[in-house]
Amino acid sequence: MTLENPFFVVKDEVCKALNKNRGLYGRWSELQNVAITSPTGIPLSGSATAISRTEELDWTTTELRKALRSIEWDLDDLEDTICIVEKNPTKFKIDNKELTVQRSFIEQAREEVKIMKDKLNLSRSRDRDSTARQPLLDNSPARVPANHGTTKYSKLENEIDSPNRQFLSDTMQQQNSMMRQQDEQLDMIGETVGTLKTVSRQINSELDEQAVMLDEFGNELETTDSKLDATMKKMAKVLHMSNGNYNNYIPAPTTPVTSSVTDLVSDNKPSSLSSLSTTIANCFLCSND
Repeated sequence: MTLENPFFVVKDEVCKALNKNRGLYGRWSELQNVAITSPTGIPLSGSATAISRTEELDWTTTELRKALRSIEWDLDDLEDTICIVEKNPTKFKIDNKELTVQRSFIEQAREEVKIMKDKLNLSRSRDRDSTARQPLLDNSPARVPANHGTTKYSKLENEIDSPNRQFLSDTMQQQNSMMRQQDEQLDMIGETVGTLKTVSRQINSELDEQAVMLDEFGNELETTDSKLDATMKKMAKVLHMSNGNYNNYIPAPTTPVTSSVTDLVSDNKPSSLSSLSTTIANCFLCSND
């Protein structure tokens, strides 16, 4: 009996996840390109649009990381299905050429995921560098304005931007803390999934062993049934032959026999009882054969 290859079931899920992930990655790239930032990495404008864009970028980055991690798990499941098919090629009716195509799909998907993760890690490292440079830039001496008439306006702009900067700084710290917690939770989930996968493999192997034992037990039952059937047929034959001899049985007369012993000895005709015993003996000999 042939079984359905589980590779195609998991492959459909991976393809759907990749298509959704490409959309997230495209939006993340757009937000990275259109972000208007100062050399310190802080938005120049304190408007609500810049803040909402920053929040959307952070949300997209978090969702993209989750999606990439989920796809990596699905690709691991795909490799497990290929190993299962390789161990039972006759059940799935698959050749080496098809297995090569499936492995090629997994490699291409992993390469695409790796490119996206490298871009995310590069952007994250750049953000950390800009955050580390910020205290140095804050401690550097300020430039003396060329026009003293605009000093009060510069102070006013700094007072307006200062709450926005503080708000953005607090928001970024909270989001970074949430991302670290999510990463830890995802790592714990990954370990749990790995444990469940190991347990499921052990259960599968035990079920296979029990199936083999049940097959052997069924074969033994069939053999015993055939032997029992043959024995019952032989017993029926013996009973049938015995009943036939009893029908021919003639009881001995109750009156004393007047003939002499020599007449009985000289009579060569066998009695019904002797014929019955001979028949039963022959039947048992036949059953033993």
